[in-house]
Amino acid sequence: LGIHHALAERDSKYTKRPNVFRLQTADWRVFLFQAPTPEEMLSWISRINLVAALFSSPAFPAAVGSQCRFVRPILPAAPSRSPPEEQHRSHEAWMERVAQEPLDTAQELLEHQRNLPDKRGRARDLDEYRLKKEYLLYE
Repeated sequence: LGIHHALAERDSKYTKRPNVFRLQTADWRVFLFQAPTPEEMLSWISRINLVAALFSSPAFPAAVGSQCRFVRPILPAAPSRSPPEEQHRSHEAWMERVAQEPLDTAQELLEHQRNLPDKRGRARDLDEYRLKKEYLLYE
């Protein structure tokens, strides 16, 4: 289970069992874990997120090609070689950028949803539309 670029958080929607948290990995897979107590659950969440942050190198920019297709940014699988202080600064800068640009992402999602591809169009166009929509919702 690759922990790089993963995020652990309490799963408030899951009500079948107590003390359940979810782990979403870089490839968007979701795993549910149950801890014996709420304190242990919070401890697991914080430790998993700490290790994930330490292993997460900054994302590479998305590939550019002549086909004008949407491509998600590439998340490196190799652990970061930066010292923890530099990693922390990098994560803080990313969070500041995300905090300043949520409207940009929401606006891009709305614009994307307004430009629906033709239902009788090529399957590749429909797949690309779906991938970009999933990515924008994830972001």
